[in-house]
Amino acid sequence: MDRVPRPGPGDFAPHLARYIELVPEGEFLDHLEVQARHFEALLGGIGPDRAGFRYAPGKWSVKELVGHVSDTERIMAYRLLCVARGDKTPLPGFEEDDYVRAAHADARALEALAAEFSDVRRATLALLRGLDAGDLARRGTASGHPVSASALAHVIAGHLAHHGRILEEHYLL
Repeated sequence: MDRVPRPGPGDFAPHLARYIELVPEGEFLDHLEVQARHFEALLGGIGPDRAGFRYAPGKWSVKELVGHVSDTERIMAYRLLCVARGDKTPLPGFEEDDYVRAAHADARALEALAAEFSDVRRATLALLRGLDAGDLARRGTASGHPVSASALAHVIAGHLAHHGRILEEHYLL
């Protein structure tokens, strides 16, 4: 499937709108591929001396941000899989700061984290390519809110757009 329809009203919780709004109109899968290349290029321009940089006390390092992006995409892709397959089991939320602390990203090389992101994105694309319009229209529950498979796909793209913007504005000075 080439087209992932934009989610409509009632397809997602209000707090997810900020991510979905960052996704441009157009061919969604093409956007995911281009977006990944752009993010990977940003990461490729960060030397080892900047990989642990935090733009303010209490903020994540570059490496932690990259690990967070991968973890969140995995979680959202799992939710997408469950919803698209018609699983009605309510899916739990997750506390991002707990995941970041437990991931120990600062102990890893930025190149390894970037490669992991690439692998995660390829898996997301493979999942989406195998879905049809009916799969993408299915709805489930995540974090206590109704959500469609299409909305979850858009959250994946919007989440990376959000953190890519943060990386450009706060880390790549």
